[in-house]
Amino acid sequence: MIATLDFENASNLTTVPAEADFLRWIECTQQHVATAAKPVNVGILIIDASESAGLNRDYRGKDYATNVLSFPSDIPDAIVAELEEFPLGDLAICAEVVVREAIEQGKPAAAHWAHMVVHGTLHLHGYDHEDDAEAEEMEALERRILAALGIDDPYRNDEH
Repeated sequence: MIATLDFENASNLTTVPAEADFLRWIECTQQHVATAAKPVNVGILIIDASESAGLNRDYRGKDYATNVLSFPSDIPDAIVAELEEFPLGDLAICAEVVVREAIEQGKPAAAHWAHMVVHGTLHLHGYDHEDDAEAEEMEALERRILAALGIDDPYRNDEH
């Protein structure tokens, strides 16, 4: 399933991966979870910490910058049926948080970027981690997708 990407880097960081990397990460995720007969479209906006904190506060009631926020599409099915692509939704990724977390967790920055895109894209598909069972299912899927991308288990050092 071919995905298309609307991508914008609105952050000040110049070390953000290339747009092609983001598309590859989304397409790999799609190969593991796609159920739609249409290609998907995902929007990704790379933002700074102040914008992330504002979005996180406005949409989740949490007043701090976070790594990735997912905004699933809510376009009615009747309209989606007329479109050539399925608008999966949008991701807002905070460059500063992703880079900081990669350093703190001792992970290669590109691997953590990939993890955030996979994680966010799974949220767009309806996966969540609000309870232990959901978290285990989502994390197992993340591990499989990242392994297909040649990326180590991002949870290997986490204590659950």
